Amino acid sequence: MARFLSRSTRQLIGSQYVLQPQQHVVPTRSFAKEASPKALKGDEMLKGIFLDVKKKFETAVGVLRKEKITIDPEDPAAVDQYAKVMKTVREKADLFSESQRIQFTIKSRTDGIQDARSYLLVLKDIRLKRGLSDELGAEAMMMDALEKVEKEIKKPLMRNDKKGMALLNEEFNKINQKLGIRKEDLPKYEEQLEKKIAKAQLEELKKEALEAMETQKKREEFADEEMPDVKSLDIRNML
Repeated sequence: MARFLSRSTRQLIGSQYVLQPQQHVVPTRSFAKEASPKALKGDEMLKGIFLDVKKKFETAVGVLRKEKITIDPEDPAAVDQYAKVMKTVREKADLFSESQRIQFTIKSRTDGIQDARSYLLVLKDIRLKRGLSDELGAEAMMMDALEKVEKEIKKPLMRNDKKGMALLNEEFNKINQKLGIRKEDLPKYEEQLEKKIAKAQLEELKKEALEAMETQKKREEFADEEMPDVKSLDIRNML
């Protein structure tokens, strides 16, 4: 379990540094006999990143040491509490929410894509890799809308085609109305997304806890011991 928490926290914190510009420095050092070489710009950059990650990690662990987490993905109250704890971690450690990470991923992966079809396919790939479900079937509707627009304009839709994109947005608005999706409800959708992610993380945590206990049970000295219910485990004791 400690391994899972450590990995999850590192991923949470590490995602912040995808925004850092890549700096390739080819420094020239001059060494004096009685003087130490000055720190390189690249070294200073790495040192700054390390100290920032260390600070964020310690902040995150500090929150997790205080908050009770119940490993029960089937209990809505436990899922809500876990989502609340992770939100507190993000706020105090100044980390991205999942929706913010997805938005950045979309922007970084779609920059330079010129046609609408490839753009939508990238969105689908991001969704699948994030393990997010499309329960409403919105993706199929969006592709159908694109097909309709491309038949109307009689050519592939390019993203710089203002008239064609306006037609597509009109079709998307119709889809949103049909599905009951409104812009003003976006905070609610983000909260629902965070809860889905919280449940998935609790399921993974439960799986790893059970695997760890099964492994321990195979050891001779623990053969006669009854394994505890994962819901009774207190992660705070393991940090």
